[in-house]
Amino acid sequence: MIEVQNLTKYYKDFCAVNRISMTIRKGEILGLLGPNGAGKTTTLRMLTGYLRPTSGTIKVNELNMPEDVLKIKSLIGYLPESAPLYHNMLVYDYLDYVARIKGISDKETRYDRLLRLSELCGLSAIMDKPIADLSKGLKQRVGLAHAMMSDPEILILDEPTSGLDPNQIVEIRDIIKRIGKEKTIVFSTHILSEAEATCDRIAIINNGRVVADDTTLNLKKRVQENSLIRISLQGADPEKALALLKTIDSRLEVTLVDPAEENLVSFEMRSSGDQDFRSDIYLKIKETDWIIVQLAKESQALEKIFRELTREVA
Repeated sequence: MIEVQNLTKYYKDFCAVNRISMTIRKGEILGLLGPNGAGKTTTLRMLTGYLRPTSGTIKVNELNMPEDVLKIKSLIGYLPESAPLYHNMLVYDYLDYVARIKGISDKETRYDRLLRLSELCGLSAIMDKPIADLSKGLKQRVGLAHAMMSDPEILILDEPTSGLDPNQIVEIRDIIKRIGKEKTIVFSTHILSEAEATCDRIAIINNGRVVADDTTLNLKKRVQENSLIRISLQGADPEKALALLKTIDSRLEVTLVDPAEENLVSFEMRSSGDQDFRSDIYLKIKETDWIIVQLAKESQALEKIFRELTREVA
């Protein structure tokens, strides 16, 4: 549906987006993830035709940007981070106005479209309310209905849950997942849990570059394959315990760490595979007179990969 090759954007001497390439398939929900200032918004604005890239190519449904920009824009619904709403209008009047601008001239067709969008976006109870009186979460829903008015094939959403409370985030997330059953969706966020819960695929961007691009399932698998085992022993000699634990398996990297309590010896054991070594560790320690106070496996949170890929190098 969307193919991007070597997309680059400079603002004078500053490179905001640096040779990004990716393919977004039809019906896919792609999360563009990255810290603030990573280049997410600039990338989305180029995908919508709002900004012209310095170099690189964008192809949407076999149409080329910028030659076919008007045709491409007709395929896309775009919700910027701050929804462009007229706060002095009622929700119904505003959406009716948007429908007219989008060329839905038939009154009955327009009413049916507004009815469907009000149900999909959870607006039925507030259609007669002034937009100025709505919470930010409800305003985002109105903006989402605006973006979907022309029934576009592609939805591009820039930080759609920014500034919302946890309940509002869940509500917007559920709406996006429902829409994603019929549309191709690209949305940006800096909240990894949001992308993990919503997306089929995640592209992590940092300093204008894509530093990871994979399915959510594969990223989770990558995390699981780098598990961490913590063990604390009582009555053990640190050097002897270290030597013993290293004999268990060559895939285990054993490190002596500061214990949480006095009179304990603690280790972190990292494995490069998906095997759980806790039973092997238990049987090996059982051969000694040491006491196991703690033996726990921790899967590295997906946040760890995000931090490693987006951390600033001094």
